[in-house]
Amino acid sequence: MVKETIRVYARVKPLGRRQQAGIYSIDDDQKTLSSLEIIVPRDLADGFVNNKRETYKFKFQKIFDQEAKQDVVFDSIAKPVAECVLAGYNGTIFAYGQTGSGKTFTITGGAERYNDRGIIPRTLSYIFDQLQKDSSKVYTTHVSYLEIYNECGYDLLDPRHEASRLEDLPKVTIMEDPDQNIHLKNLSLQQATSEEEALNLLFLGDTNRMIAETPMNQASTRSHCIFTIHISSKEPGSATVRRSKLHLVDLAGSERVAKTGVGGHLLTEAKYINLSLHYLEQVIIALAEKNRSHIPYRNSMMTSVLRDSLGGNCMTTMIATLSIDKRNIDESISTCRFAQRVALIKNEAVLNEEIDPRLMIVQLQKEIQELKDELALVTGKQRTSELSQEELLQLDELIEKFLEDNDPDSTLDVGADMRKIKYCFIHVKKLMNNSKISDKKLLSQHIAEEKDTNKDAGEEELKKLKVLLQQRDNEINILVNMLKKEKKKVQNAFFQLNAASAGSAVLEKSLSINLEESQSPSSCSSLKEAKDFISSVHRLPFLPRQTGGKMSLGCQEAFEVFKREHADNITIEDNMQLLKQRFAEAKCLGEKLNEVRNKINHLKGEITQRHVQRAALAVSSPSEELNMLDPVEEKLRTQIEEEKKSYKTMFNRLKGLKVEIEHLQLLMEKVKIKMQKDFQVWSSEEAINLQQEKPEMVSSPNTATVYPQFIKSSQHLSTNSFSETTRVSPNEDPAGKNNSITSTNPTLKTRTPPSSSTSIPLTGDSQADADILAFIKARQNILQKKGKSCQKIGSQTKISSTAF
Repeated sequence: MVKETIRVYARVKPLGRRQQAGIYSIDDDQKTLSSLEIIVPRDLADGFVNNKRETYKFKFQKIFDQEAKQDVVFDSIAKPVAECVLAGYNGTIFAYGQTGSGKTFTITGGAERYNDRGIIPRTLSYIFDQLQKDSSKVYTTHVSYLEIYNECGYDLLDPRHEASRLEDLPKVTIMEDPDQNIHLKNLSLQQATSEEEALNLLFLGDTNRMIAETPMNQASTRSHCIFTIHISSKEPGSATVRRSKLHLVDLAGSERVAKTGVGGHLLTEAKYINLSLHYLEQVIIALAEKNRSHIPYRNSMMTSVLRDSLGGNCMTTMIATLSIDKRNIDESISTCRFAQRVALIKNEAVLNEEIDPRLMIVQLQKEIQELKDELALVTGKQRTSELSQEELLQLDELIEKFLEDNDPDSTLDVGADMRKIKYCFIHVKKLMNNSKISDKKLLSQHIAEEKDTNKDAGEEELKKLKVLLQQRDNEINILVNMLKKEKKKVQNAFFQLNAASAGSAVLEKSLSINLEESQSPSSCSSLKEAKDFISSVHRLPFLPRQTGGKMSLGCQEAFEVFKREHADNITIEDNMQLLKQRFAEAKCLGEKLNEVRNKINHLKGEITQRHVQRAALAVSSPSEELNMLDPVEEKLRTQIEEEKKSYKTMFNRLKGLKVEIEHLQLLMEKVKIKMQKDFQVWSSEEAINLQQEKPEMVSSPNTATVYPQFIKSSQHLSTNSFSETTRVSPNEDPAGKNNSITSTNPTLKTRTPPSSSTSIPLTGDSQADADILAFIKARQNILQKKGKSCQKIGSQTKISSTAF
């Protein structure tokens, strides 16, 4: 048993570009605890009489300043806890701080560089490296990933997480056994046999987390996440099994709603986050008090899951993340105060050992044999597992007498021997079964006699049933014929409808062909350009619906532009260059390894050849010199040892390159998924902007100036035949004419000039209206370009005619 307080560390986040640094100092003394002093200067706006504190001093195990690297944080905080977990103790590491202070970066790590890996991937790498080195035990490793979002638990490793909605997923519920041990229902436990499998599970869980953009953080985690590593170890031939678990907790950041100004869905999330952190602080305060009898673990799901970590069988470590700038100085002081309360809690970590059930079976068998020996000493008879033949005959006689006796008070006394009692029950059971069989035989004979008597009646009944069956067959045939007639009527009506629709389609096709033949080449080219542009614009709002399908050409072009302007494009290119370098280095190392292996085989062949030569010399001319050591052979052996050492070093380097390449591939995949999600968000925002431009295009006075130009340009580009098709007779209704043209041929829509007094006809569907407005806007731009080109040609012809 290990009794110790919770170890508390602090990490200061580097300041951003626009953040103003606060005043603080760090006293890092190796002999005693490190201390952090935060200075808050008095504000003259509060008046001359101001009794506020100016300095706040807090003590931690160690304080990591802004320049601290991820590997230093891991070696100081996570590595000792991981060693204890491998020894059989439970461990917990959790990060606490306000939103945007660097908790997720410390626990999980950044996705840009390989050196930015956090505590979780480095802990997995360290644990599996230690498991490979220790061959004296048999280890099994399992992984689970729990997310607590709005006080509801979800399994991040559930394969249905990405395809289903959050409301449809099964929720993780807490179950408590009589010993007050917590069990999580619907939380999967995935086995990980290697570091690669564990990292893939971590990557899967990170992609399923709830992340949103807030004023304090662009990628703020909106849920508490607990990544748990379960390890069980056993020595070969031993009966004891050690089971331990390591919780790596990334808490959601607290935020002041009055300062951030969030609303809607983000406000609801912030309420649940702040409430759960408030319950966590209540548990911490209750544990710090000595005479407190009740600890409110059940107030929230997070405190229930972390019950052992906060005040039980666990070695717990806390990281307080601080963002010490002038705006967040109060939240940093509050985080430090919380850390000081946590440092007062003492945990009792116990070595988790269990006895193997197979050993229990052996012990119980031994105890049974000892009891048999004691019973033989008491009774003076050595009992065997089976009864003797004489005892069986005596029991049969006693049973027969007992069954033949009509006295209801008679008893069957066989003594206090369980073997005899069991035999009596089995014998009586056999007699009862035999009597039942005889009764069945008598019953079957009686039934056979009844069958003979009832045979005649059965034949008459059979005839009646046959007649009834024939009647039913006739009725069924009549109904089938009626159904066939009705089916023929329906098919005839369906064929007539198809013929009518085919005729209308042929009519529409002929109208469109005549219209295209009557148009000039310039107008046709302008229509094609307008269709291409509208197809690219039209598909952009529907891009979020394409999950895994191929994008259109317009969407691909938009995505390429978006990717070039995206902030993570430089990171992807850097990772690609680094990945190419690592691949080239791995290829070079593989070639060198093959060369060294061939060289070792060649040297071994030379040694074998040398042995054969020396054996031949010993047979032909034996002498004492041949019995001595061969210097040439010794030289070859030293060369082989040197080549083996170089082979081992290059092999270890190649193994490390493989791990780094796999991690880089995971990082690039994560950044690509993020970029695709950002592109979907951007495309949906563009669609919303198009919807917002709809009232401006309908009601603004600029439409009155745009449409006359559009009418002139379309009249200038169209031919006489086209103008005849679009001319309206005085007796006809213009609105009805426009509607008929729009319904019959979509190309006529590009030449119909809308009147300034009437508004654009819209459907009422927001997405369809946005597509219509985008089409009209693109058509105006194309026709304006064509009109300008035609005006330039006309001016040139005028100049040439005057010169002539």
